[in-house]
Amino acid sequence: MNWLAVTALSAAFAAAPALAAPITIDFEGVTSFAPIADYYNAGRDGAGVAGPALAPGQYGVSFAGDALALQNDVLGPYFSNAPSPLGVMFPAGTAATLNSVGGSGFVGTLSFYYSSATAVANAVQLWSGLDGTGALLASFDLAANAQQGGCSDSSYCNFGLLSGSFAGIAHSVTFGNAAGFAAFDNVGINVVPEPATALLLALGLGGLAATRRRR
Repeated sequence: MNWLAVTALSAAFAAAPALAAPITIDFEGVTSFAPIADYYNAGRDGAGVAGPALAPGQYGVSFAGDALALQNDVLGPYFSNAPSPLGVMFPAGTAATLNSVGGSGFVGTLSFYYSSATAVANAVQLWSGLDGTGALLASFDLAANAQQGGCSDSSYCNFGLLSGSFAGIAHSVTFGNAAGFAAFDNVGINVVPEPATALLLALGLGGLAATRRRR
């Protein structure tokens, strides 16, 4: 047995969470009222608009059909004071889900800004499987904060930050329990590289360490 390879592979799996890359999804370029779909996976949204390219070794996320983008227009404003001002995500149905694509999920913490017209228990949930399947890893409750502080220039004029840590590796985040009640912005996750990428990174780090020892 090649113990060097086994050791390196073990190191890769151990290192993967530490090598997780934080990404923030700001919904700025997605077509309003269109499904976000694969816009953040180097694909297109439901209106056919292409999303940003992914850097080599970078992994994206995909959204199920009930996760819609929303921007203000002549009929609005629908929202105001969002941290990224041009667009937000609006869950239009129970299937509003963020899925990991290509990598090995995401770890550590989940953060997001939200504006909710009513209090919603278990509004946002993290799951070990895709599409809200597998083990439930964490749940987030929303407070009724949409017009907190007395703002009134739109229906969703106040956004609050919510974040929390979780154990394990998540492959999906569901927003469907907040369908019709809340808008979300600047969703932050830590994407884990796939095992092959983690192996290369671990081998590279090991090589650097060995070089330093030889010096």
